[in-house]
Amino acid sequence: MIPSLKPEAREKVQAGSPPKGTWFGRIVVGLMVVFVLLPIIWLAYSSFIPKEALFKPDVTIPVGFTFQNYLELPFKELIRPLLLSLLLSSIVAGLQVLIALPAAFAIRAGTNVLPLYLFLLSVPAELLLVPLYGLLKDLNLLNNPLALVLPFLASPFTVFLLYGGVVKLPWAYVEAAKLDGATNLQIITKVIAPLLRPEMTAASVLAFAAHWNLVLYPKIVLNDKNWATVQVALTEMLQKDPNNWGALGAAAMLTSLPILVLYALFERRVTRVIEGGLK
Repeated sequence: MIPSLKPEAREKVQAGSPPKGTWFGRIVVGLMVVFVLLPIIWLAYSSFIPKEALFKPDVTIPVGFTFQNYLELPFKELIRPLLLSLLLSSIVAGLQVLIALPAAFAIRAGTNVLPLYLFLLSVPAELLLVPLYGLLKDLNLLNNPLALVLPFLASPFTVFLLYGGVVKLPWAYVEAAKLDGATNLQIITKVIAPLLRPEMTAASVLAFAAHWNLVLYPKIVLNDKNWATVQVALTEMLQKDPNNWGALGAAAMLTSLPILVLYALFERRVTRVIEGGLK
């Protein structure tokens, strides 16, 4: 029984269909969506605006369409950072999930370290830059691409996300596997991993996006331009010609394609996992 709801709304909730939001709530959500999408829409639009339209003397919205901004992109300067970011972000995303899965299983099995992970989630990453820089210096890993991999292998967020999936699994499967003589490694690979595939996919996508969007950290630990990531290359373009909005917009759109493709392919899975974790 849900006494706070009207009879018809109570029936919908009990049937698994939540009551629809009010018109005010829909307006608020719609405005929030507009504010979130507006910079992205402007970025996409500015990448096709001709230079002469951007620098008109009269104050009006630039109007025009051209592919010239994309044709004039310095692909030789962007292709290496783009490939490097693709490689490093893919490695980090895969290893994060590979390491987080046993950790999530261990927490569910009784290892009492969940409060530690929750505490680490609340620590701003900026606070770790100085001690991490000193550690990498002592290990002679500065100006080394490993500096963009090793510190990101253990992610509290990825562990917590996979733990939310492990908690929902029928633990009877694990107990049955133990009775059959399966080791913890066999349980993780043959029982947990197949059932946790949606959560692992969502965690991989989010880990890839987070590593792909790093800007400050790569600039600090990698001074060699040969190891510049795609976001560092974009900031250098911005510093060289901050007024060339068309070229910057085209470069930003080009370098955002991997993230856009990933979210287009796995958007439903990521959304379901995040929604399931909030319930």
